[in-house]
Amino acid sequence: MLKTVPGVGTLLSQLVTPLVACGLVYGAAATDRGSTPSLRDAILAFKAPLHAIAAVIASALVAFIAEAFAAWWIADVNLFDSGSGSAELSAAAVGGILALGILASLPVMFVVFHVLFEHVRPAPAFAASWKAFVLNTMPLLVYSAASMVLLGFGLATFGLGLALALPLWAASSYVAWKDIFGIRDAPA
Repeated sequence: MLKTVPGVGTLLSQLVTPLVACGLVYGAAATDRGSTPSLRDAILAFKAPLHAIAAVIASALVAFIAEAFAAWWIADVNLFDSGSGSAELSAAAVGGILALGILASLPVMFVVFHVLFEHVRPAPAFAASWKAFVLNTMPLLVYSAASMVLLGFGLATFGLGLALALPLWAASSYVAWKDIFGIRDAPA
């Protein structure tokens, strides 16, 4: 909905959406603690320290910038302009754009967990996420392939499947973070 706001809609979307999406990550942590996720989880990231909010947004922008470049390169579409013809993209073009976005997000996928749950400053969070990617490239590439399948399911069902895909993404990335970084207990 934010992308429909003339001029600043895309920017607003890129600032707000990653923080709301963190609600799924907080929900995964709540479930891990044995609690029931709640709607309150959807706004917890907005209460994080400013440096953590900036890191969450910056890590999400990595994927968006890759997608924007791919959209321009593959289909001559400007993702920064809501009226530039993105509704006319073929399924192959959308798949290519989203695949590049997912691949670009892999090196920064753990930043969110570091800044929100471990209270790490942004620079060390990005460095740790990059190192985890380098040490686990093949499993993370398999993860990205599974992510594409989930995303394809979500899009093939006209977005209804995203109600299943998005929580699965959050939960699986949460479990990957705990496994790769040796986190035993659920964050409080």
